[in-house]
Amino acid sequence: MRTELLALLQPGAAAADPARVRALIETLEHSSPADLDRDRALLAGVWELRWSSSRLPYLAVAPWLENLQLLDPDHGRGMNLLRLSGPLGPLAGIAVQAELTLAPAPEGQRAQRVGVRFERGGWLGPQLGERRLSLFRQVSQSFPAWLDITVLDQELRVCRGNAGTLFALRRRPDLRLQDLMPHQDG
Repeated sequence: MRTELLALLQPGAAAADPARVRALIETLEHSSPADLDRDRALLAGVWELRWSSSRLPYLAVAPWLENLQLLDPDHGRGMNLLRLSGPLGPLAGIAVQAELTLAPAPEGQRAQRVGVRFERGGWLGPQLGERRLSLFRQVSQSFPAWLDITVLDQELRVCRGNAGTLFALRRRPDLRLQDLMPHQDG
């Protein structure tokens, strides 16, 4: 089932039946649940959204768009980045930076929750020397946000958001956090 899900989440794969994707995800959530106490290091990296239960346009999967999520839990940082696919992608994107916290698990349960506090958002431009051009503004988050990481391995991450959205992401080993995420003061 994991192999089938990964195949359905491949870039260029035909549009998958949402009911089939959801069934595969739910089976994996029960057979291979994530435990962030054990697998925290696997969170770090660049992930690409490959399926979402949301109908919001910025959570849609499209061949011309990369919907990336950058996670750096050791430094309490994360970023969502929308940019064009292909050679123009590195030139500019829309980003939202966040502070991440890993919530301790209740007694006798697995740790799965990552708290998200959005801090700044805006335009992220190209790399110039050792810095990325960016134009960010503070954002006001009026509600608590979190993700429950329900499946996690080297290639696949499944999570459920505070609004009830189900997400499936694939790791992007071809992209590096330090190349995409601006410095804290940037």
